[in-house]
Amino acid sequence: MTVEAELTPASYIGHHLQYLEKQVGEGSFWTLHLDTLITSGLLGLLMVLAFWLATRKATSGVPGKWQAFVEIMLEFADRQARDIYHGKSKLVTPIAITLFFWILLLNATKFIPADFIAKPLELLGVPYWKPVPTADVNATLGLSISVFFLTLFFALKSKGVGGLTKEFLTAPFGKWMVPFNLILNIVEWLSKPVSLAMRLFGNMFGGEIVFLLIWVLGGAGILGMLGGATFGLGWMIFHILVVPLQAFIFMMLSIVYLSLAEDSH
Repeated sequence: MTVEAELTPASYIGHHLQYLEKQVGEGSFWTLHLDTLITSGLLGLLMVLAFWLATRKATSGVPGKWQAFVEIMLEFADRQARDIYHGKSKLVTPIAITLFFWILLLNATKFIPADFIAKPLELLGVPYWKPVPTADVNATLGLSISVFFLTLFFALKSKGVGGLTKEFLTAPFGKWMVPFNLILNIVEWLSKPVSLAMRLFGNMFGGEIVFLLIWVLGGAGILGMLGGATFGLGWMIFHILVVPLQAFIFMMLSIVYLSLAEDSH
């Protein structure tokens, strides 16, 4: 069945939830979601380019509009990082800035109707394209696992291998409860990246489903079109708050985890 023949709401939504996949080697474990990877990479380059354009003609006098906007946003991220993190590492602010603005751009693709991207690509022979990278659990897990390894690096740098091992075995119940301490600390460390990823994924994926349902409603005659336009506008206005809020929460929790990694129990 061709894409054009898929007229039911279920098939329409199912089509837009398909990934552009690439098998690498044998087994589904090596399946790459090319749409997620390509969109994330392009938006990351866009973020770097935007910051570069702001700094290329930076002036200490009266700044231009774009320079002023970028400076305000960078100062915002820097202030949040400094308020939470009290260690000595100079990497925290760049990490916070990268996470916030990159995730903000990834989330913002939600504002583009799915057909605006999928239909032109179908004409070029691309059968599927899922436009919102953070609605892919692989992307959010990739981000959270990166934060996990950064947390581990900060902990090792601050406490050393011996100090971190001792903390795993003796905190919080003392040296006589080593098995319980070890289990509790392993669960705590592993739950952080999982909860970080699932929170972002759940909000973005749920929002994407609602948007697709609204687009389906828009195809149900004149009343459906009016209802879809009304609900779509309201849902989009709501997501003007959700999109930056989810990026902000991910950034803040990441900084909290980095700060806790350097604290001693």
